[in-house]
Formats: sequence, structure tokens, C-alpha cells
Amino acid sequence: QVHLVESGGGSVQAGGSLTLSCAASKFYHHHCMGWFRQAPGKEREGVAAIRFDGSVSLVDSVKGRFTISQDDSKNTVSLHMFRLQPEDTAMYYCAARENYFGCYASSWTPTDWGQGTQVTVSS
Repeated sequence: QVHLVESGGGSVQAGGSLTLSCAASKFYHHHCMGWFRQAPGKEREGVAAIRFDGSVSLVDSVKGRFTISQDDSKNTVSLHMFRLQPEDTAMYYCAARENYFGCYASSWTPTDWGQGTQVTVSS
């Protein structure tokens, strides 16, 4: 059963912006939630993570360009992407787990995954 549903992907030109949203149909107690991405021919990598208390973590490659936020009332997590570059092209996956310990974008291990939404940035 899929508990996470992404939306908001699409195609933009370099320098453009997109916001991805993830709606959770399950309540994750004391959660760590976030986003991963996988480009063709590359391994899946963490991008951003947010704890239930609002603490955020971003990988270096997106710091200053991406932000992550959550809306507890709507049980959603969003990834706001600015100044997008062709190297940001990837399938983006929402992910979640209930344990917030070690909630770091580059290293955490989710228990649940969304099905992904494609982001394509053209030069």
C-alpha cells in the first residue's frame, strides 16, 4: 500500500523553479520525511529531509537553491526548488519513516516511499 503521493513535477528551463508536494495518507509519529532523487544511470540520492519538529537537512548540492517545508494540518511535505539546473533532472521520490533520529538528508533510511515524480530541466 502506497502511503505517499507526490505531485508537482514537470519540465522547466534552467534557472526556473518548481515545487514538489507529497501527501501522506498515514500519520508518521515523530517523523523524518523528505525527498530523494535518481537520475538516469545514477544511484538514488537524498536531497532534503525534515523532522517532525521542523529541523531540516539539505545536501550540499542543493543548499541555497532548494528548501523543504511541511504542513502538519495537511500532512504534506513540500520541496521548493529554485535556480534549477540540468543536473537536477531526475525522478524525485518522497520518503518517510516514524523515527526522527539521524534525520539527515544524505544518510537517512526511509521505511516508506512514494512512486516518484519526474523533474526535467533543460539548458
